[in-house]
Amino acid sequence: MQNAGFDVFFLTMGAAMVLAMHAGFAFLEAGTVRKKNQVSALVRVLTDFGFSTVAYFFIGFAVAYGIHFFAPVSEITKIGGISSGYELVHFFFLLTFAAAVPAIISGGITERVRFWPNALATVLLVALIYPFYEGLIWNGNYGFQSWLSNTFGAEFHDFAGSVVVHGMGGFLALGAVVMLGARKGRYGRGGQVNAILPSNIPFLALGSWILCVGWFGFNVMSAGKVDAASGLVAINSLLAMVGGLLAALVAGKNDPGFVHNGALAGLVAICAGSDIVHPIGALAIGAVAGCVFVYGFAYLQNHLKIDDVLGVVPLHGVCGVWGGIAAGIFGSTALGGAGGVTFMAQLVGTLTGLVIAVAGGFAVFGALKAMIGIRLSEEDEYQGADLAIHQIAANPEEDMARH
Repeated sequence: MQNAGFDVFFLTMGAAMVLAMHAGFAFLEAGTVRKKNQVSALVRVLTDFGFSTVAYFFIGFAVAYGIHFFAPVSEITKIGGISSGYELVHFFFLLTFAAAVPAIISGGITERVRFWPNALATVLLVALIYPFYEGLIWNGNYGFQSWLSNTFGAEFHDFAGSVVVHGMGGFLALGAVVMLGARKGRYGRGGQVNAILPSNIPFLALGSWILCVGWFGFNVMSAGKVDAASGLVAINSLLAMVGGLLAALVAGKNDPGFVHNGALAGLVAICAGSDIVHPIGALAIGAVAGCVFVYGFAYLQNHLKIDDVLGVVPLHGVCGVWGGIAAGIFGSTALGGAGGVTFMAQLVGTLTGLVIAVAGGFAVFGALKAMIGIRLSEEDEYQGADLAIHQIAANPEEDMARH
């Protein structure tokens, strides 16, 4: 009973740390967007968490794990045979992961998405599409992991969600960004790329720092229980973060946006194999991810002309995919890892998540675009989402003084 209580406390602290990461998402976005869209970014990240909670509580958790809470308290506190209510706080912890998906998507679609259609998309994604893949990987639903093990010699290993959370979030965002189209003025008629500068570098940096700190709850406490916690996960997360930021510093030529997002790229990539790779391998995984983000962001924006505002497709999507595959490389005993993984199982498991995410993103946002529309009017976009949606700007007192 005492151990169960420790586990409940352990997971509650982990859930609180990942919940705090949503403040990081919010400030990272608020610092990157133009000033006229800061309030919208902050409100959308918070309200998306609320919509995610309702969707995951009533539908998503049952889709992934077959567990619902439609029973008296005397029964739901004993789910799984543990009287401490462990499964309830387990829901809380996993909810913070599920809610990270719309927070990730928010960074790609910001500055021009309508509020309520986006809220509906959040509910659909967190209730149905995300938990479908989550259940395949983390609960072994539909025999998918057994098939991988029988076919490729190991199950798909994603300890803390490089693919389950970040890859899914990043590639779900791809459909949303494409369906929305670029912000007005982002690309000229001749194909030239017009810079849209961030509003607040300190906010951007603060968001990155909050995410970096919370990530140690995201990764270490994915163990689920105190006895399973590993210092290896912590040191690997640290070194991957450092590898990502230093690589992005060099590749991005000292650009502060690349540096702060490079740290996050390393953390995204190490989630999958943080419990099995050698620390030097973690440093390498992070360094590759930092470069992937810098060059992936430039390629997406400048060559493909896809206006992904915060670069969530390369940051979470591509780096998440790299993390899933990298676990099959650096997790091998030949490279100092703990073993228990195969490259093919990691490749197939990762590509499965990518396909589900891309198909799901285009399906949900495409359907909403066709039925109710998902983009602000040209007038509202020019005015800014803050005034158009929330009727207040980020600094209303200053704005009043100017007038």
